Amino acid sequence: MDLTLYLVTGRYDFSDEKFLAVIEEACKNGVTLVQLREKELVTGKFYELALKVKAVTDQYQVPLIINDRVDICLAVDAAGVHIGDDELPVDIVRSLIGPEKILGVSAKTVARGLEAEEAGADYLGIGAIFPTKTKDTPLTSKETLKAINAAVTIPSVAIGGIKEDNLTDFRGTGIAGVSIVSEIMRAEAVGEKVRRLKKKIVEVLDDNPTLKIEN
Repeated sequence: MDLTLYLVTGRYDFSDEKFLAVIEEACKNGVTLVQLREKELVTGKFYELALKVKAVTDQYQVPLIINDRVDICLAVDAAGVHIGDDELPVDIVRSLIGPEKILGVSAKTVARGLEAEEAGADYLGIGAIFPTKTKDTPLTSKETLKAINAAVTIPSVAIGGIKEDNLTDFRGTGIAGVSIVSEIMRAEAVGEKVRRLKKKIVEVLDDNPTLKIEN
């Protein structure tokens, strides 16, 4: 599990062809994990889209994570699932997906991070760190980000409003990578953007003395 540059998808007004093309460019140029996030699609359409996305991620050997939907994760045999605060309990999700699949959990507090780790999470998603239009959620301070990472032993990714020009803010925070939505999905040149982001975040992580990551 390499969390360095974690793409979380956004549909915007893209056609399926455009959506899949963006994901392929991102996979081809260096994203290390893809999370398919769909809040509006009915189950059948989500399943069909997940199969198409998995065909792309499999081609580039990038693990596919499904946001929230354990049933879709299992139905398409995705690499794992990521859940938020208002989903099933972490231990129940772990029991449903089994020990081999990746389980990510959103955390905004040290208590939630510790609880998630104890219940079987493989990594944490911490944020939103910066304001974002992707999701209406309270901001998480960098002090809290550091505190969570100091308390848990599993790796984490920061998420929320992360752009190329604020990546250096994560030096010394203990993260294993960053989750990015619009900066990649809406980039004019997706491949070039991903390569620049990857280079920059690797430099940041190389300077991070508390980095916890398993490749």
